[in-house]
Amino acid sequence: MTALSLAAAAFLSTLIGGALALRFSRAFHLILGLTAGVLLGVVAFDVLPELFELARAHGIDPMGPMVALVTGFLLFHASEKLLLIHHAQEGSYVNHRHPTVGVLSAAALAGHSFMDGVGIGLGFQISTHVGAMVALAVIAHDFADGLNTVTLMLSHGNPRGRALAALALDGAAPVAGAASTLLFHLPPFALALYLGFFAGFLLYIGASDILPEAHSERSSALTILLTCLGVGFVYVVSRIAG
Repeated sequence: MTALSLAAAAFLSTLIGGALALRFSRAFHLILGLTAGVLLGVVAFDVLPELFELARAHGIDPMGPMVALVTGFLLFHASEKLLLIHHAQEGSYVNHRHPTVGVLSAAALAGHSFMDGVGIGLGFQISTHVGAMVALAVIAHDFADGLNTVTLMLSHGNPRGRALAALALDGAAPVAGAASTLLFHLPPFALALYLGFFAGFLLYIGASDILPEAHSERSSALTILLTCLGVGFVYVVSRIAG
C-alpha cells in the first residue's frame, strides 16, 4: 500500500466518524476507548522501537528525539487548551453558542489532520512497515476527529450543511498532507526527530484527549476492556508485520 492510499483510508475514517456523530451518540465512549488503545499501542510497540532502531543504525543520540517527543506532547496540549478545541470541555459553552468558534475549532482539527497525513508520508520514507503502522494510528485518530468536527460545528449553532463542509475539509486534509511529502525527503536525523515528535502527539491525543473523552460521561469496565483490546491488537499486528 502507498501513503496516498492509506491517507484515503483516513479520509473514509473521518467521514464515518462524522456520519456516526450525525446519527448516533450512545456508543461513542466505547469507540473512543478502543481508539485510545490503538494510539497508545502504536506508540509503544512500533513508533518508539523504530525510533531507537533508527538512532542505533545511524549513531544518533536518542536524547534529541526524546526532546522532540516532549515538545510534541506539550505543543498539542497548549494548542488544544488555547484554541478551545478540546471537545470534552464544550459543555462549558453550551449556553454561549458562537458559530465562528465552531468553524475555527473545526479548522484547527483539519490542521491536525493535515499533519496526520504528513506523518503517514514520512513514515513511508522510513519503511513500508512504519508507514503502515502510523497510518493505522492516523485512521483511528481521524475517526475521532470526524466525530468531533461535526459535534463542534453543530454544538455552536452551525447549520448541518456547514458541518458537512467542515467534515469534508477535515477528511481531505490527511490526503493533502501525505501528498506533500512526495515533494521532499528527510535525512535520518530529521526522521528520528519526526518519530519522537509524532510519538508525543499520539501520546497526547490518546491519553490526554480521547481516553478522558471516552470516560467523560461514565466509566465502564467495557470501555477499559476495549482500550486494552486496542493496545493488544496493535501489539499482535506489529509482531506479525515485523
